[in-house]
Amino acid sequence: MSINALMLSASRVGNSTYLAHTVELIRPLTQPGQQWLFIPYAGVSVSYDEYLTKVQTALAPLPITINSIHQFADPKQAIQDAAGILVGGGNTFQLLNELYRYDLVHLIRERVQNGMPYVGWSAGSNITGTSIRTTNDMPIVEPPSFTALGILPFQLNPHYTNYQMPGHNGETRAQRLLEFTIVDPLTPVIGIQEGSALWRKGDKLTLIGDQTAYLFHGKQQEVEITANSDLSVFLK
Repeated sequence: MSINALMLSASRVGNSTYLAHTVELIRPLTQPGQQWLFIPYAGVSVSYDEYLTKVQTALAPLPITINSIHQFADPKQAIQDAAGILVGGGNTFQLLNELYRYDLVHLIRERVQNGMPYVGWSAGSNITGTSIRTTNDMPIVEPPSFTALGILPFQLNPHYTNYQMPGHNGETRAQRLLEFTIVDPLTPVIGIQEGSALWRKGDKLTLIGDQTAYLFHGKQQEVEITANSDLSVFLK
């Protein structure tokens, strides 16, 4: 496969400005003069026009032009014509629901498998796994299916942290992912922290950034994965 996909954990690291840390991570996927397509469907509390402007401003240092899918009368043709796709964060259930509503899931999968670069962050990364069953978001809508793009043949959990706020008695993230591995012990989950990303280039998968990631798979729980590890074994 000629997949070239970047799955970012988040749009920010600490107090950094929006998408600032992502620019140099995205740059290797771009070529000067390309027309890229932004998919803002995860944005529930922001207008699509505002969301597009925010992304265009943040990624202005890149040598590409960015338009949004909502500006086109034919979303499928917009994807066909795009040199690359950017999928923003927000609510994963809403994002996937809209992709199904416009019948875009299979088309995006096909185009990415054939080499169109893909960049996602947060919800936009969540949908690159086999399903959205390990998203952190509230199911504010019910998509026709939880089946996602399958760019990665496992589950992804962006924004991973196992911090438990003092006085809070709800489950930690590790406990929630343990529940997933109990009901589905055959499917790995990789949790990526802020500032890190997974980059799939063909049959090679790398954890990039300076943060560790964590593996949950059957009886393996919260196993640390060091920064810059080769994770290609998870593509088999």
